[in-house]
Amino acid sequence: MEKTDSLPRDAQSILELAARSMFDLFANASEGMMLVDRQARVVWINEQYKRFLPALGFERVEDFVGHPVASVVQNTQMHHVLESGKPILIDLLTNRAGTFVVSRIPLRDNVGEVIGALGIVLFDHAETSLQPLVGKFALLQRDLDDARRELASERISQRMSQRNGQRQSRYTFASFVGASPAAVEVKRQARRAAQTASPVLLLGETGTGKELLAHAIHASSARADGPFISLNIAAVPDTLLEAEFFGVAPGAYTGADRKGREGKFRLAHGGTLFLDEIGDMPLGLQAKLLRALQEGEIEPLGSNKLIPFDARVIAATSRDLTRLVREGHFREDLYYRLNVLPIRVPPLRERREDIPALVEVLGEDMALRSGAQPPELSDAALSLLSAQVWRGNIRELRNVLEQATMRSDSHRIDVSQLTAVLREAGVAQLEPMPAPAAPGAAAGALTAMVRPLADQVAELEREAIAAAMTAVRGNKVAAAKMLGISRAKLYERLGENA
Repeated sequence: MEKTDSLPRDAQSILELAARSMFDLFANASEGMMLVDRQARVVWINEQYKRFLPALGFERVEDFVGHPVASVVQNTQMHHVLESGKPILIDLLTNRAGTFVVSRIPLRDNVGEVIGALGIVLFDHAETSLQPLVGKFALLQRDLDDARRELASERISQRMSQRNGQRQSRYTFASFVGASPAAVEVKRQARRAAQTASPVLLLGETGTGKELLAHAIHASSARADGPFISLNIAAVPDTLLEAEFFGVAPGAYTGADRKGREGKFRLAHGGTLFLDEIGDMPLGLQAKLLRALQEGEIEPLGSNKLIPFDARVIAATSRDLTRLVREGHFREDLYYRLNVLPIRVPPLRERREDIPALVEVLGEDMALRSGAQPPELSDAALSLLSAQVWRGNIRELRNVLEQATMRSDSHRIDVSQLTAVLREAGVAQLEPMPAPAAPGAAAGALTAMVRPLADQVAELEREAIAAAMTAVRGNKVAAAKMLGISRAKLYERLGENA
């Protein structure tokens, strides 16, 4: 008897068959699946998805399922799919668990109404699986950032000339160079902060770009046309800080200006006041700062009149404010007043993949200032830079580049020149990644190098994990962020239980 063809011929049956087949494929081949209902609550996750829960901050499935998806998955777009009814077939999602390639599909009932949405994690290593696409995107993003920087520079120059020298912000978000997950996340948080009028507290090590972000937040805020006034508290003697903050009334003391002197709060009226190194503020002045922030008015030195002001405050520090509060060196009430929108600016060692782009931008800036050709680094030199810990972060990276450029007879910088600079600076140097073998190498040497690919990948992975764990002194959370993988994946590679 001849076997009949079991394929359907009508459109509805074909769609149903395709839907079943695609769901089975995604359920078995994807890295994880999630289902949300019409109210955007998580109602189901499959077994593969459960391995992401520890990295997202959940120990039990019950703590995840049943909650609004926006409260358990950072940067999710599932609610947009529910509202628009349109799928997002391919997208990059970055959150605490890493960077993923995801797909989001609306689900409809028999009458066509959207009743939920299905989220699918297609790949959990976007940097590997989509490397060609990500590379092209990075080049386009770099070109776009360059154009934005030029436009921002022209715009700021025009503002300066129009406002008779009134101080304005010099940077925009395009000036914060980087496309790593850590850089993208800090820019996302800063952009959200720019849309509010609440105080912002920038936390991070020295040289990470806190002041640059403060400029960018102001430039993107509703106060962009107002002044941007900055004060580095650590650079002003304690005896002069009160006058710098609140100003001086005419004839307040012997030698005082007869016309008086406006303080930074008054100068920032209608704009933004950036208080750098807030952790170094004397305890006696903190109470006066707190009162000014709460009441929106200041009293100049030697005056008995209260002057209202309207300025948005952005504070920054490289010190551990919570520890200073515990030790009694920083007022707890002032800390809570400033810590409304905290943003942690990541150190350079947590976004090493941004180093090549930073080197390019820093080199161009050095060339503009000196009139010379921008430096060009060999692949080995870039690998060496990427292997460093960079305790001084971007400021230290720039210093090393400037030193190497000054010592070089040409614009080309190789690994030996950088090694000499790092050695003299006392940097605990790490070896760069080995360069690829040159074409035409001896056949015997090539044969000796050939091993099963799985063995080579496993060895490189072990070395990368060991280097990351050493760099962060055994902190697994920081190591996972540095490697761009989830904590669950790191625990799995270390042979531990999440």
